[in-house]
Amino acid sequence: MNRYARRFNDMKLRNKMVWSYMLFFILPFMIVGFFVVQEFRQTALERATEQSESTMERVKSRVQELLSVPVLLANQLSLDNDLEDVATTRYQNVFQVVDAYWNYKKFKTFLDFNTEVTRFKVYADNPTLIDNWEFTPMDEQTRTTFWYSSAIEQTGRLGWYYFQSVSRSSDSMLSLVRSIYFPESRSVGLLQIDVNTSELSGFLRQEEPEIALADEMGVVVASNRPEMIGKALGKSAWGESVAGLGPGKYELSAGGVVSKVTVENVRPENSYNGLKIVSVFPVESIMKEANRITSVGFQILVVAFLLALLLIYSICTVLTKRLLKFNKQISKVSMGNFNSELIVDGNDEIGQIKRQFNQMVGSIRELMEEVQASSELTRNMERKQNEIQLKMLASQINPHFLYNALESIRMKAHLKGEKEISQTVKMLGKLMRKNLELTGKEIPLLEEFDIIRCYLEIQKFRHEDRISYELHLDPAAEKAAIMPMLIQPLVENSVVHGLEKSVGGGAVAVRAWVEDGMLNVGVEDNGIGMTEAKLEAVLRSLSEQDADRIGLHNIQQRLLMTYGKTAGLKMESEPGKGTRMSFQIPAEGA
Repeated sequence: MNRYARRFNDMKLRNKMVWSYMLFFILPFMIVGFFVVQEFRQTALERATEQSESTMERVKSRVQELLSVPVLLANQLSLDNDLEDVATTRYQNVFQVVDAYWNYKKFKTFLDFNTEVTRFKVYADNPTLIDNWEFTPMDEQTRTTFWYSSAIEQTGRLGWYYFQSVSRSSDSMLSLVRSIYFPESRSVGLLQIDVNTSELSGFLRQEEPEIALADEMGVVVASNRPEMIGKALGKSAWGESVAGLGPGKYELSAGGVVSKVTVENVRPENSYNGLKIVSVFPVESIMKEANRITSVGFQILVVAFLLALLLIYSICTVLTKRLLKFNKQISKVSMGNFNSELIVDGNDEIGQIKRQFNQMVGSIRELMEEVQASSELTRNMERKQNEIQLKMLASQINPHFLYNALESIRMKAHLKGEKEISQTVKMLGKLMRKNLELTGKEIPLLEEFDIIRCYLEIQKFRHEDRISYELHLDPAAEKAAIMPMLIQPLVENSVVHGLEKSVGGGAVAVRAWVEDGMLNVGVEDNGIGMTEAKLEAVLRSLSEQDADRIGLHNIQQRLLMTYGKTAGLKMESEPGKGTRMSFQIPAEGA
């Protein structure tokens, strides 16, 4: 309870008044309206349920009435001796078959007087028959069908199916099948009567709800929705939720629409299976009238609410004008303007808040000034510390006295004609001098490449033909500013860990170019490379210092500290193919 009280106290005064109006005026109306809508809804659903039940009874009666015709005809034909003679007689030639077909008139007579059926067909185990779509000799393909097997097993009983057939038309999507016993030849045949499902669909279209008539396999044989005919219920717009329902009444989502669903089974006389009638009535259509009345009521309620809201808003605006002024001043402070002073008339509670607010802003301003001074001091200390560390690294590699000694050695080697030794010592001396001149400030990329060239010339002298190198510096990148000693340790890593351990040596290539305002640097060798596990270990060491890889760790930290998180090292390597290291930094000064 205290939590809700605190939330109410935290609200603006104008919002408190508006919410009070809504709670004590709008809420009672909403509650009454809710119960009225529920009563309308319940009444509409009951009326729709009664209508759905009446519709289902009417449809069921009409379906049974229509199906009784093919049932009666099937019973008559099962006892027809003329039909047995035509189906079982062994004919000597085609003329006898045609003559027998011509003289048998009952199929045509039945079709002329019974529009409920569209075709008769008899399958008989008689190879002398000719298939004229009325009499057909039995073949192995027919014997393996599910409807033939079921009809033969259910001796004399009727089955109702939809199945594919070359003679199937959109007017006949349902067939009656039954076995026929021919006593004279003591053989069994099969009778197929195609039902005129267009008539079924015709009287279904007279009903308001969506209705489908499906066979035992779930295939729609008639419906007032033509696009569903010939499809399985599960693949129709109603979806699987309707296909698996048994007889009963349900309220569920059919095709994404909440609907009242009624399912009934129809099994004609002497049938071993039947049909399923499915009725789908969207609740939205049931609630159409109730929703209309509700909509009118809500429109009246909204108009009354808006008029009252306008009135109370005007009153609240007069009362909260001083608070709005206070809010504007607070917004300025929130945007970082701590030099503004809140000016509000009056000595009431708001006036007291004004004085405390001005004192608070002054305190924050003084505190921020102290924090800025402290941050500047900290940055200066970190910069000097980095310079000291860089100087220590340079001094560890190249003491000043060593440079002087190397210069003396170079001069004597030159005087004695040892030009290669003299050149190498010169490169080493130049490398020492460059390291002594480092201050920790950024240098042009051209100078960094000069250091790299000196280092690689020395390594080439040491290893002779086992090591070669390539330096590719984009002219546009020569003046780009870069922290010193960022690339040379990467080159040293490639030589020491990639090429020196390779039996045949190899080559190292250093490339730098400017693209889209960014300086791209890559160091690549064709040495021994690394396995995937070793590469992962090296990548981990970039963030966790490893005594064996302190150089790479220092480079990674300097890149991140100087150029941000996007400037870290990237490494790629394959065993026996070499290693590639690269990074990308802003091309400042290029």
